[in-house]
Amino acid sequence: MKRILLGFALAVAAVAVPTGAAAAVSPTVRMTIVHVVQGCHSWGNDLSQPLGPTRTLTVKRGTHLQIRMNCPMSFDFAQLSGPALALGAPRSYPGTVRTIVFARKGVYRLQATNVESSEQMGMTTIGADNVLVLTVRVS
Repeated sequence: MKRILLGFALAVAAVAVPTGAAAAVSPTVRMTIVHVVQGCHSWGNDLSQPLGPTRTLTVKRGTHLQIRMNCPMSFDFAQLSGPALALGAPRSYPGTVRTIVFARKGVYRLQATNVESSEQMGMTTIGADNVLVLTVRVS
């Protein structure tokens, strides 16, 4: 009987304690940079639907932001304000994904500037090329 109770207690303890992998899971927000005719490029949602050149997100601490380059241009990323982030290399290229982790609370402002102009890429657009600004509020 003692062995059965001990086995039961160990089984309950094993189920109640989360594993390191399960406890480490953080939410992921996915965005894109997409080509548009008005302003050349825009922030987009995870389905590449345009959202405009400026965007504000509110996320929880630990959130991973993945930005996929669906525009045919390269972009330079810079942090304008907020606690220091590990951005990695400043330049992102078409077809790549940049992941940024927001480990600390605060308000972050990021800027993505296209390296090539729409003229250099042979693309017809209306108006000047947008400079993309993303504000992320982390609670």
